[in-house]
Amino acid sequence: MNGRVYDMSQSVPLPSVSVMSTNGNGTITDSTGRYTIMVREQDSIWFSYLGKPTPKYPVLSIGNTQNFEISLHVNVTELPRVMIQPRNYRRDSIQNRLDYADAFNFKKPGISSSYSPGGPAGLDIGEFIEMFQFRRNKRMANFRDRLLQEEQDKFIEQRFSRSLVIKVTGIRGAELDSFMVRYKPDIIFVTYATDYEIAEYIRECHIKYIRWKQVMGQLRKEEQE
Repeated sequence: MNGRVYDMSQSVPLPSVSVMSTNGNGTITDSTGRYTIMVREQDSIWFSYLGKPTPKYPVLSIGNTQNFEISLHVNVTELPRVMIQPRNYRRDSIQNRLDYADAFNFKKPGISSSYSPGGPAGLDIGEFIEMFQFRRNKRMANFRDRLLQEEQDKFIEQRFSRSLVIKVTGIRGAELDSFMVRYKPDIIFVTYATDYEIAEYIRECHIKYIRWKQVMGQLRKEEQE
């Protein structure tokens, strides 16, 4: 099934609108408002934007499933603006490595041989002494690892941002905080995923989150009975 989603003026296409089916499939509209979703005749579909879902539309009642267009009661001129401070992650990362060069370049010392022209080979006394500075070495290694982890976390936060999650799901407040922690992606995924794939990941996680809340709500209800 294909189609396009517009605002209430029926002239401005809406991107990042969630399109869901009762069979569990879902997608989001692209930058031109277009979507494609797999459905069956007995299914129904509905749309959700900024946390506001539409009624469900039975597939059998849709005249043209190859071009089902819908207008949501949204005025693009009234949508809340999300201010994003421009940042350059690569520049920040380089500066961070310059500021903490000693930590990033730290290597656990070992014993190496030294050689003086005309003299016997022997142990490098400086490295021999440093090898026994266990506490300092451990602190430096831990600090380096922490800096590397912080660098990865900042990159994840840049791509899996709160503003993007709000835009795709519409959730805010404490619920948003819980979502960000529960569905934080790993560094490998955000490194290679496209913007569309990250938005799709957020949408799929939102569907899982809604189902999880429903299950937890049912369990609490059963415990109270």
